[in-house]
Amino acid sequence: MAAEQISFQSAGLKIDGYIHLPAGMKPGEKRPAIMMLHGFGSNAESTNCTLPCQMLADWGYIALRFSFRGCGQSEGKRANTVCLEQVEDTKNAVSYLLSRPEVDGANIGVGGSSFGAAVAVYAGGVDKRITVVMSSGGWGDGESKFRKQHEAPAAWRKFTEMMARGKETRTRTGESIMVSRYDIVPIPEHLRGHLAPSSIMEFTFETVESMFDFRANEVVGNIAPRRLLLLHSSNDSVTPTEQSIGLFNHSGKATSELHLLNDVDHFMFSESNTRVIKLIREWLDTYMPAKAA
Repeated sequence: MAAEQISFQSAGLKIDGYIHLPAGMKPGEKRPAIMMLHGFGSNAESTNCTLPCQMLADWGYIALRFSFRGCGQSEGKRANTVCLEQVEDTKNAVSYLLSRPEVDGANIGVGGSSFGAAVAVYAGGVDKRITVVMSSGGWGDGESKFRKQHEAPAAWRKFTEMMARGKETRTRTGESIMVSRYDIVPIPEHLRGHLAPSSIMEFTFETVESMFDFRANEVVGNIAPRRLLLLHSSNDSVTPTEQSIGLFNHSGKATSELHLLNDVDHFMFSESNTRVIKLIREWLDTYMPAKAA
């Protein structure tokens, strides 16, 4: 079945998205639902959303993808990607799913890639309506993530000078400086083709500040006894691998799984990554199957 375009409200803003319904649903039947959150400055058209949502629908789940406020076709200040606002959008997406008659409200999952993974983990930690959480290449501590991403002394000096300039300019003028995407999160040239069309390339300073202060590590432990799946490249060239290790160490380890994969890089969701697909499907079959046994 083709994806249905939908919208819902978050903080008075119209959030645009798509819902994928599995084939063969019977009248009155309810199914578990899983939303997939896009990465930094991306949108619902990202392959990290479209491919997993189609796979989830093929497996029998209802799948939701949407653009965070200010991204894609959603309303909101463009290029102002504030982490806790995206958590709010995710919580409102849960409310939207609960309003759908086809959704089994006791089984709602959230997953994401990179920035979306960090938001997914945080949302799972603060919203008990979420049943399972999946994180691919996520992060739990903004400051330590940035320190590793800008590890060379000259790179860290450039980053901290930008932070100081952003704060000084805002204090002096009330305005925000704009910062290039790659000055915030460096991405190797050979991986930049994975960015979704119309991805935002320049962001407000408040974006950087919100990421620096974001601490999913502080709430990830609240997910237990619900289930958490952490996936990360063992040699990630975008988000440091130790970020998912940190999330695992702060989580309820008895109900969490961490998998480090040596044959993929940061962008894991691809039809060619059969190990990733198989791992996710087996985990979902165990902890939130698409149909009751």
